[in-house]
Formats: sequence, C-alpha cells, structure tokens
Amino acid sequence: QVQVVESGGGLVQAGDSLGLSCAASGRTFSSCAMGWFRQAPGKEREFVAARRWSTSTSSYADSVKGRFTISGDNSQNTVYLQMKRLKPEDTAVYYCAASRICYTGGYYRPNMYDYWGQGTQVTVSS
Repeated sequence: QVQVVESGGGLVQAGDSLGLSCAASGRTFSSCAMGWFRQAPGKEREFVAARRWSTSTSSYADSVKGRFTISGDNSQNTVYLQMKRLKPEDTAVYYCAASRICYTGGYYRPNMYDYWGQGTQVTVSS
C-alpha cells in the first residue's frame, strides 16, 4: 500500500513565502512523476506543478509560473513546492500526488495520478 503525506501548509500574508513537502512511501513503490494540485472552496481541483523524474523537468500552471518552484528527489519519492509572492487567490487545499505510469505528455490531469495525499491547507490573507 502506498501512502502520500503532505506537510507545510499554514496561514500567511500576501507577498509571503511558504514551502510544502510531500513523501510517497510503500514497499517497492516507484513513481514516474509527482505533482501538486489545489482545490479552493466551490472550485474544481486544478493543476499547480509537476516533476517528471526521467527527464528532470518541471511544468507549471500559468497562474503560478515564476512564483512557485517544484523540486524533489526521485530516489526518495519526495517532492517539494516552494511558493513565493503568495496571493489571496492561492488560498486552497494543496494535494500531492504520485504517478506510477510514465506518460509521454505532461502530468496536468488528476486522472494521470494513482496516489493522493490528504491535502494541506494554505491560506493567504490580504
């Protein structure tokens, strides 16, 4: 059984920085990519960022590009999300996810991921 656990959420002010961490664990588990999604109240879950291990490449939603950075360690199945210049519209529950399948395209859709964490709340006050 694979477990995905996020940490690092909290309450910050607009313009502040915050980092999230995520670890996926399970016997013999290995991932092709890990990513972050977020869901605000009354909205659908949306893609934030993803890290593909085989090419060491990252992808971002336009809304966070230039402010958020995803990084991680493939051997440890860990991924981090460094968030800078936070805005009130970044307020959401942030979810970490891991994908066992190595797609050729980007990991933008939730259905491309097999395992999900419980989520961590990020609140940005104005």
